[in-house]
Amino acid sequence: MKIYILTDLEGVAMVSRFNQTREEGPLKQTAMKLLTQEVNAAVDGILDVDADAEVVVWDGHGSGGIDVLKFHPNAKLIARGPIRPPYYLNEGYDALFFVGQHAMAGTPNAPLSHTYSSLSIEYYKLNGEMIGEFGCRAALAGTFDVPTVFISGDDKAIAEAKQLIPNIYTVETKQGLGQELALHISPQRSCELIRETAAAACRNIDEIVPFKIDPPYTFEVRVLEGKSIDGYLRRGASKVDDRTVNWRSDDLCALSI
Repeated sequence: MKIYILTDLEGVAMVSRFNQTREEGPLKQTAMKLLTQEVNAAVDGILDVDADAEVVVWDGHGSGGIDVLKFHPNAKLIARGPIRPPYYLNEGYDALFFVGQHAMAGTPNAPLSHTYSSLSIEYYKLNGEMIGEFGCRAALAGTFDVPTVFISGDDKAIAEAKQLIPNIYTVETKQGLGQELALHISPQRSCELIRETAAAACRNIDEIVPFKIDPPYTFEVRVLEGKSIDGYLRRGASKVDDRTVNWRSDDLCALSI
């Protein structure tokens, strides 16, 4: 068995303030330890099912979210660095897992919700539909026939995932009460549930079909007030208005998702 785990920092139990995810220092270091514990729990759950499984983790948080000194000894890490879609994900994987996931930008009462950049992006749309980081990357996996079978994160992120993949295995680490407020379960309980549920997801991979969006693709990005679209235009996007650009392609990997 070969599993790809995609991580983020905002969906972890006990993380609900932007200064825990953006600002280097003790608060972010603690958040990174909490994420790494949850990732390690997911790895343990996978290995409970297949002791010889190959588990590859991509640290998907912009400024880095994994405490490398505490990272699981029986997994491999794609650390932060220059990387583009499909993030070394390919048809050789049996499943995609999400650990520490947050909801898309604009989701009411979703802690730390954003789409790729909390500082610059108002929304993403793919083929006319609003889509967040979960949907973009689950669809990317689907182009390789890789099913997305597990997600841990806040309740709003889980609801977003279930809209796309109703039978996905889930762990709710907290209930969102606002942009920087949540009702959390304990880190210990979160890790217990992640390990149990990751194992269940591995045992039932064949029950979940890959999430796919058929080409051709129209991908639209709208930036926040005061932000520039010039960088997107230099990368080949077409201007829709002063805050909105789009691309058209038959290749999902060619888009910035």
